[in-house]
Amino acid sequence: MPADRAQEDWTRRGAVARSQGRDHRTVQAQLIREGWSVCGVGDWAVTLRCPDGSRVARVAPFDPAYPVFVELCRRLPGSPYLPRIEADQQLDGGGQFTVLEFLSEAPAEVSARVRHAWDEGADPALAAVRAAAEALNHEAARTVPWWDGLDLNAGNIRVAANGHPVLIDMFCVDGAGIYAALLEDPGELARRIPERDRRHLAEIAYISRTSTPEEIAALQAAVAALR
Repeated sequence: MPADRAQEDWTRRGAVARSQGRDHRTVQAQLIREGWSVCGVGDWAVTLRCPDGSRVARVAPFDPAYPVFVELCRRLPGSPYLPRIEADQQLDGGGQFTVLEFLSEAPAEVSARVRHAWDEGADPALAAVRAAAEALNHEAARTVPWWDGLDLNAGNIRVAANGHPVLIDMFCVDGAGIYAALLEDPGELARRIPERDRRHLAEIAYISRTSTPEEIAALQAAVAALR
């Protein structure tokens, strides 16, 4: 492999091997050391872009919904409406590390066109995504705690390098309900989410970005009390 590719080439094998036995903090630090740059901060995860700009890594401390989206991509490999996922790894403590193709923000007219086509069902490839997504939504509603359904909003529609629209992050959980339970009914949360899957649930991007120091301290104390 050429030296310039060796520094930043996180293929499925390499990315998964490096993330095994690590949590979101160590994986994110490793990416930054290798030249990846933070390019987005969402509610659940931080996104970093590789040095050549072709891929991004999504690193989440805790996100029960994202594995369902990854499963959707696995069920429809090659779909023009779903991103190419190069690597996906569950991290210690309930986090998730995913490497996928870089996608640009979709213009408003593209988002509107895709949502109209989603409703109409005239595009066979998009209809296949909708059918698989609805099936997964039904499955997840029975198995994922605080499941909140299928969500196709403008922010979940992006554009690939070839100009084709691509759907991302189409599923969600009731985050407000999870964090309310953490503070008000921790026994219920502990019953529904195993300790191995909630160790870092107070470290998601939304909390780090919006909460007061007092609120963060309360969440951290509640997580520690559950261990």
